[in-house]
Amino acid sequence: MDQHIAESIGRPDLIRLDDRLVCLRFETMKVVSALAAVRHLLDTGVVRRGDTLLDSSSGIYAYALALTCHRYGLRCHIVGSATVDHTLRTQLAVLGATLEQMEPCSDLKLDQKRRVERIHEILAARPEYHWMRQYHDDVHYLGYRAIADRIREATGTADGLTVVGGVGSGASTGALARYLRESAADPSDVELVGVQPYGSVTFGSEHVTDPEMIIAGIGSSIPFGNVSHELYDTLHWVSFDAALAGSVDLLRRHAVFAGLSTGAGYLAARHERERSPHRTVLFIAPDTGHRYVDTVYARHREAAPIADLAPREVTDRSELTLPWSRMRWNRAAA
Repeated sequence: MDQHIAESIGRPDLIRLDDRLVCLRFETMKVVSALAAVRHLLDTGVVRRGDTLLDSSSGIYAYALALTCHRYGLRCHIVGSATVDHTLRTQLAVLGATLEQMEPCSDLKLDQKRRVERIHEILAARPEYHWMRQYHDDVHYLGYRAIADRIREATGTADGLTVVGGVGSGASTGALARYLRESAADPSDVELVGVQPYGSVTFGSEHVTDPEMIIAGIGSSIPFGNVSHELYDTLHWVSFDAALAGSVDLLRRHAVFAGLSTGAGYLAARHERERSPHRTVLFIAPDTGHRYVDTVYARHREAAPIADLAPREVTDRSELTLPWSRMRWNRAAA
């Protein structure tokens, strides 16, 4: 029996969509990394009950850290993006977390820069606060070891496993690949496919602009220390419109209601499955679709049939183009 709702929320479902396509579905994925990270900090004496944990977030991590602080008797202070919606603001307030939300800004890079600057201002005034550094501290890898064990047990993957997911901070995809490869007889049997939005600096697409938006959570306008580039075999860059089509098809075809980054991952996973029909392809669904009802699902009639979509194969990032591009990364360094 779980001792706190955070433990239940962080436990994913493994859903086999067909023989070689598996969805790793979370209600809120970052609860996994937040719980394990904070438990480690408490066990090692870095923080104590009653301390204040601080971080910046565009939404999901704020909720995960607030739940974790509630679980362990800690205070939580979030410097939030303008993307933090009314529902999440209300939950954070009731959970006892404090939120400083940035003013709306059309420039994601400026929004992230302002949030980091504000973090440093807070730390200068309150040095006793502990900055969780979700983008830069690999303590956030720890929670995914148990998830990797469960994947290995459930899938078997005798013919190889391909893991597909939004890169974001690098913790979830990086940790899963690392732990799965550690236990594999041949580490090359576990391939990692990262999904990025256009405009993200992480894998060099900052020169391509998506007219709709950059998908929050899977890209970045600043470098992240937790991204281990050398873990990735392949990259997919997916536009908002293509991700919308993937999200709608996933709900229509498989009844999985998930966020926009999941739609992008689903497209990439289907493509990788078709290229390597002997391999099992697992894609990560990090959150539910509730935040995207108006911006994505209400526009379902606009969604292109996914059979009409295919990535442009590129060999250099200068060739990247909307709505969808794919490139072999070959576990290269940054």
